[in-house]
Amino acid sequence: MRTRAAGRRTLSRGCRRLWTVARIAAPTALVAAAAPSVAQQSEEARSAASQRSVRERIAALRYPELRFTPFRAESAEVRGVPVYFAEDRQLPLVTFYATFEGGASRFPREYLAAATAMPTLLRTGGTATLPSDSVDHRIELLALSMGFGQGGGSASSWVNTLAEHIDEAVALWAEMLRRPRFDSAQVEQWRGAELERVLRRSDDPASLAFGRFNHLMYGDHPVGWETGPADLTPDALSPDRLRFVHEAVVCPENMALGVTGDVDRDHALALLDRMLDGWSPCSGDVGEEPTPEIRRDPGVFVLHKETEQSVVVVAHASSLRQSDSREYFASRVGNSILGASGLSSRMSAVLRTQEGLAYGASSLWTTPRRHDGLVGALTRTKPESALAATRLLLAALDSMGTAPPSDGEVGLAVDEVANGFVFNFQTPFQVVARQMAYRSLGLPQDWLERYVEGVRQVAPAAVRRVYAREVDASRMTILLVGDTTRFDGSPSELGRPVTTLEPVATDRPIPSAPLRSLRSAATTRPPRSRPRP
Repeated sequence: MRTRAAGRRTLSRGCRRLWTVARIAAPTALVAAAAPSVAQQSEEARSAASQRSVRERIAALRYPELRFTPFRAESAEVRGVPVYFAEDRQLPLVTFYATFEGGASRFPREYLAAATAMPTLLRTGGTATLPSDSVDHRIELLALSMGFGQGGGSASSWVNTLAEHIDEAVALWAEMLRRPRFDSAQVEQWRGAELERVLRRSDDPASLAFGRFNHLMYGDHPVGWETGPADLTPDALSPDRLRFVHEAVVCPENMALGVTGDVDRDHALALLDRMLDGWSPCSGDVGEEPTPEIRRDPGVFVLHKETEQSVVVVAHASSLRQSDSREYFASRVGNSILGASGLSSRMSAVLRTQEGLAYGASSLWTTPRRHDGLVGALTRTKPESALAATRLLLAALDSMGTAPPSDGEVGLAVDEVANGFVFNFQTPFQVVARQMAYRSLGLPQDWLERYVEGVRQVAPAAVRRVYAREVDASRMTILLVGDTTRFDGSPSELGRPVTTLEPVATDRPIPSAPLRSLRSAATTRPPRSRPRP
């Protein structure tokens, strides 16, 4: 027993000694572990020195200034028609593009239906030698992509083809442009579809609002016109009227041509020469687009429509034109800040983020080259906040003229334009189409570069000055479309004479183009980039 007790005492003393040693050794070990070794310190020093050396070497690099030289299409002339050419060998595709001066706005009202239908019927109505189904078969067989369209004062068409089918494609395209059949069955089909569109025109409150606002501001002018049942009689689309419009518009004197893709210049020009050979001259029946008399008197116009969304449009006339001027560039920056830049704009920040009255709001400032435009804003909101949203739009418009935007706001708007500059040169087709558009508008061929440089020079004070001079919320014409029984007050509270508009019957033509003169609902727009079959 004594032996076992003595053993336990010896074991206990040994454990105590081990515990004491552990208590003393543990902190020492932790300190040793925490302190880096000499080797570690040396390695870290070498790494830091290496990083400094890399930074110094980068800072010491010398290289020439990066300069972007905008690509320009070659220009030529074939039988008096200007041609823009840009070779592109990336894919075995070729695009031919034609524009024509003349559109629905260049004819009297009685020719509106024929001028609107003509581009579509060039595609669907067959040719002098081929019925419409045979044309469709040829297009499918050659894997062609085609478009025919018109907008306001001009018309356009394009064809995209595989390089191996280029001769056949251009020959078919030329036949469709030069000698259309205007097949009576296709004309009637277009007329029926257009009548159906008219019957459903008021289903969308926004389209209804934009059309009525155009009519209020422009009156009996092509900007306010839209095809109605009274325009769509069979006589309005007779072969004589269709050919009258075609011979006045689709002809060499009104034409400009563009070619891009996998084709050499001489081959392309030879094809165009063959296409233009023997083409009859223009009839000379295209008139000048009339100058609009835009409404100047402020007022509130109310159109009752039982719908869950109200539409608010406010605007007045603006004399500012598209030009190489400081005022024009300042207006572009200011419009972007105010509402044209989407969800980051002032109007969206107030109506959407702060007040929660609308998904978004937008400002508008049209600057036509040849006549006055509009400046204003629009939004959609529930009927119970229609007047509140209107007041916020008017306040936002006034705010740009009373205090300049911040340097940050201007900087963001300028950066958006400058940083997007290179994306205007993604494809040769973009370049060719833009040069053709500048020629039509009477703009210099380096307009895009001038525009970017002009925007870069805009200062906050310049934005305030142009808004103070050109924009006055008290002059705005206001249109409210929605359920008037649910409005958050009387429209008379907006401080302007109030006029109640009667719903327009479907047997009378009303405008429905959204605040612009371009009407191409029944046509195909030319491609923004090279189309693919």
